[in-house]
Amino acid sequence: METKIEIVQLAWTKDANIVVGQSHFIKTVEDIAEIMAGSVPGARYGLAFNEASGPCLVRTEGNDEALVSEAAACALATGAGHTFYLVMGAGAYPINVLDRIKACPEVCRIFCASANPVQAIVARTSQGAGILGVIDGSSPTGAETAADRADRMAMLRRFGYKFA
Repeated sequence: METKIEIVQLAWTKDANIVVGQSHFIKTVEDIAEIMAGSVPGARYGLAFNEASGPCLVRTEGNDEALVSEAAACALATGAGHTFYLVMGAGAYPINVLDRIKACPEVCRIFCASANPVQAIVARTSQGAGILGVIDGSSPTGAETAADRADRMAMLRRFGYKFA
């Protein structure tokens, strides 16, 4: 059996985040949409899920047509069955929903949750495609210094994730 490995660059709106994962059931689309509505009311998002049996359609949900289109474009670009792509608009962050998404009964794994550039490593066979992993952002340029550590700690406090 021949296998082709390729890198697929995922693209979405600047200042938005993406969660890429794998699940096992079409119900995932509605469940993740409910998670978004219940966890971050008013957050703009688009969601796409690659169905892996039956008509094998890209199923979508969301409350922002541009983000839904971007999520669907990511889904079509990988063509990987049973994967989902949640694009969260500006001001919505994976940290607010990731635990609930991971607890969703259909979700098997999360490949990434990021605002960085993401490349999916995709294997293609005669049966279909699957994501082997992702490249999330860039490689390190060195170890943090004391000044870098202070900057990191200040940033977390500025964002409101840590107290004084």
